[in-house]
Amino acid sequence: MVEVAPGAVLVTRPEPGGAETAARLARLGLRAVLAPALVLTPRPFRLARAQAVVLASRAGARALPAPVPGLPVLAVGEATAEAARERGWAATPAGGTAADIVAHAARHLDPAAGPLLLAVGRGYSLELAAALRARGFRVVRRIAYVASPATALPEEAVRALRAGEVRTILFHSPRSARCAITLFRAAGLAATAAGAEALAISPRVAEAAAAAIAPLAWRAMRVAGRPDEAALLALLGQGGRAADDPSGET
Repeated sequence: MVEVAPGAVLVTRPEPGGAETAARLARLGLRAVLAPALVLTPRPFRLARAQAVVLASRAGARALPAPVPGLPVLAVGEATAEAARERGWAATPAGGTAADIVAHAARHLDPAAGPLLLAVGRGYSLELAAALRARGFRVVRRIAYVASPATALPEEAVRALRAGEVRTILFHSPRSARCAITLFRAAGLAATAAGAEALAISPRVAEAAAAAIAPLAWRAMRVAGRPDEAALLALLGQGGRAADDPSGET
């Protein structure tokens, strides 16, 4: 059995993903404190004629309309693919990153077969769309949800931070990291939060969290070896190695 680091773990991931992360932490014997930095609001959208739907996050998958027979989904990773399947879609996962989506599309899809429909959050995945276009694909973006900054930390999170109970903070995306740190500052708790260990799902997320907390610095920062939550939570094992679906969107 893997031993895990003691103390409460602050989860900055937006709902409903935050509750899922909290349940995984509970199975590890850890107390999770929810502090979602973003609020996700689904936005109904119409499908356009396309050869495939491309999803960069589970939030996009949850906003999918009823499936269209013969129209497949290319998802960033297995968790996003599973969310699309729960909506009735046939979905294939890429390797877990936006670059994997582009590589999979280049190998398995034909630019001449029709456009790709990219269902994303407002303001997200512009680089992914550009990379697909650079491979010759026509990309139609559809806004599937809006991610808005949370206005304040939950009371439980404020109490846990003030009491020094939070030993670890999880960051799942650059934007949620930046927004969480804005909330820490607004509550007068930035220095307290910086005394915790920060765990980031990818180097990009770690860079965002480090830049946002400056001129303060985290007590420690560790980065998952793969951009998925299993690898992120594996960092909680004492002496664990720096180890789907880093949307990078939320």
